[in-house]
Amino acid sequence: MQIKLEALNRTYGDVKAVQNVSLTIPSNTVFGIIGKSGAGKSSLVRLVSLLEKPDSGEVFYDDKRVDNLSKKDLILQRRRIGMIFQNFNLFSSRTAAKNVAYPLEICGTPKAVIRERVAELLDLVGLGDRADAPISTLSGGQKQRIAIARALANKPDILFCDEATSALDPQTTRSILELIREIQKKMNLTVVMITHQMEVVRDACDQVAVLDNGAVVEQGFVSDIFTNPKSEVTKDFISHIGVSSVEADTKENDVVRWSSSTGKYRLCFVGEKTGEPILSKMAKECNVDFNIHAGGVQHLTDKDIGVLYVDIDGNPEEVSKAIKFLEAEKVIVEGVK
Repeated sequence: MQIKLEALNRTYGDVKAVQNVSLTIPSNTVFGIIGKSGAGKSSLVRLVSLLEKPDSGEVFYDDKRVDNLSKKDLILQRRRIGMIFQNFNLFSSRTAAKNVAYPLEICGTPKAVIRERVAELLDLVGLGDRADAPISTLSGGQKQRIAIARALANKPDILFCDEATSALDPQTTRSILELIREIQKKMNLTVVMITHQMEVVRDACDQVAVLDNGAVVEQGFVSDIFTNPKSEVTKDFISHIGVSSVEADTKENDVVRWSSSTGKYRLCFVGEKTGEPILSKMAKECNVDFNIHAGGVQHLTDKDIGVLYVDIDGNPEEVSKAIKFLEAEKVIVEGVK
């Protein structure tokens, strides 16, 4: 299901939480909405998920306007939406299976159908053997898997994940993101991931919108945003993603820094370019020296992007020539402040 937002605005007192947001979220994709604390992410998702009405603007699901539905139609539409939250929001008094069954029970689904659907969903999230487990006995990752199963109970068209991995450790986060992408493909869902973590966007999303002060400052395919960020807030997100020192216990997607200097330039090598000796070619072609301060390969959902933070030294004419050489080789060159 495609989601289309047209000029949404929402104000709380003197706070302009959402400012003139227009956005199209394609169907059958994982779409990220990222922003720092206070950027308006939660306010926007409440409007998009029909938990609140905008002060002005319109929300469409496919070609149907949904922000102005009657109370009865709104309830029916909300049943086609799944929600996953940071803190799981599970019933501690219910078993895993009973938590998954809850949305079906309040819809009056026959018990036999509920039993079959719950068993199917628990198998889907890898917890078929924990149906009778009390919630208190489950780990954080298992609780989130139960929350995912519950969100899918009524076969939604859209799944909203509001900071769904923020309370989890990195390894569990990766497993949950892999599960969400697997479910999205199996069910052809439109998944909207709200997050403040660029790693989540990198590892799970196809497209992304960046929020700042309630407005969309940048949007596009994740690979394009990573290789050529336009806004300062996006550049800041990317500059801090997965950067660790060489002495640290690095992860596969980390950019490893072995120098206290950031380097003058950020170079992005896309796809096959990640394995080519382009800097060596540059040094032979141009009368310059280069020094690498940090580097790594970012594995996105559709391609790999090599990232290097480097100095390129020499007289200004040769440095300019070297940069033009890199750009001719389809390397994206960005100055680092």
